[in-house]
Amino acid sequence: MVCKTHQVKIFIAGDLDQIRKTCRIYCLCGLCVTITPTEFIYTGGMETGVEIGLMNYARFPDEPFKIDEHAMNLARQLMADCFQRSCSVVTPTESHYLQNEGITIPR
Repeated sequence: MVCKTHQVKIFIAGDLDQIRKTCRIYCLCGLCVTITPTEFIYTGGMETGVEIGLMNYARFPDEPFKIDEHAMNLARQLMADCFQRSCSVVTPTESHYLQNEGITIPR
């Protein structure tokens, strides 16, 4: 079996156990993801998190826009469940910075 390649990645900090739980629940819709622990190092700090991979799986192919939709929906759910202010979703052509509107930082 062969299908057109399409990969999307979600980058988010947070608790690995909670991320796994959220992904397991979300994937009940008929999706498969990979979870790779990672570290984010940035100006002034660092935190642990994951890189979550979605791809067009040749056994159950889907349209690229559907894979993108799943990535965006899963990213939003992960932000809520992991109490994260933001995350990134990277498609083959665009990088999206998502913000959790439910979390505000006092200034």
